[in-house]
Amino acid sequence: MLVKDKDLTAHNTFGIQVKAKWLAEYDSEESLRDILRQVRTEHGNCSEAPLRILHIGQGSNLLFLHDYEGLVLHNTMRDLQVVEEAEDHVKVCVGAGMVWDDFVATAIARGWFGVENLTAIPGEVGAAAVQNIGAYGAEVKDVVKEVYCIDLQSLEPRTFTCDEMQYAYRYSLMKSDAYRGRFAVTRVMFQLHKRFVPRLEYGALASQAKALGEELTAMKLRNVIREMRDTKLPDPKVWGNAGSFFMNPVVDRSVCEALQQQYAHMPYYDIDSCHVKIPAGWLIEQAGWKGRNLGPAGVYERQALVLVNRGGATGADIVRLCETIQKDVQDMFGIAIQPEVNFIV
Repeated sequence: MLVKDKDLTAHNTFGIQVKAKWLAEYDSEESLRDILRQVRTEHGNCSEAPLRILHIGQGSNLLFLHDYEGLVLHNTMRDLQVVEEAEDHVKVCVGAGMVWDDFVATAIARGWFGVENLTAIPGEVGAAAVQNIGAYGAEVKDVVKEVYCIDLQSLEPRTFTCDEMQYAYRYSLMKSDAYRGRFAVTRVMFQLHKRFVPRLEYGALASQAKALGEELTAMKLRNVIREMRDTKLPDPKVWGNAGSFFMNPVVDRSVCEALQQQYAHMPYYDIDSCHVKIPAGWLIEQAGWKGRNLGPAGVYERQALVLVNRGGATGADIVRLCETIQKDVQDMFGIAIQPEVNFIV
């Protein structure tokens, strides 16, 4: 279905009031091709500029800076098919439009494990594979086998293996300069385990799980994670937000050791022998921003990683807050923190 001049307020969790020149939802690869052909014909009749295309999920990792003068696409394919089942694992192909947390719930209910630590992360399956979502010691790359796409230029199908996706921290090939915006993810193949092995490397998660005092199941772990996330993250229906706004910076170990001379209790996580990760939320809180506002944009009082729309904020308001925080953290610690959220210009 193709809609012109569509309001996007409900299609981004920040609640930024912007419009798209076209918004189209598709439920199959062929309907996607039909939509692209139709819009290209209309666009070609009225403009010399190339057609801009933005593919979104639930809009949970986007910040619109103004109206989008192009085509916004949304996948509504939510099917799930078992394509291979063995004694110890199962491979499932999932429509990219399925809500990510619905997939997690379905997997646990069917006795498939490997995604329980990614409970309650907003967004859809396709966006999860592009963003390489992660939480509590797990990342989606740990279970992705293949990513199925349509090339938005040639309209031809393309399959990427997990290795070809070049996954890294909150990164995939789809976020590179050469591939950004070129492909629409239609389905994702996952390989999940049939035996539950809890991943409790994340300290706070381990202590919360231990407090249960009983045999830990995937569902119990899911409930623990949901409760932990609920205490940190605001409901977008109350305060517009995109979850964690900044990535945790990775720095040389020598930088961390030097800062510890002044901040003895600074938390950090080992990456390798030469690098550590420092929580961006801690840096922002130390810089005095937790719970503060700058105009209609603010920092959530329970989690400094989260920037919120206090009501009526524009994309520019959020950017101004972001840049002010970045400067204060840089001035205080000499560390650059980068947004995890994608700015749509």
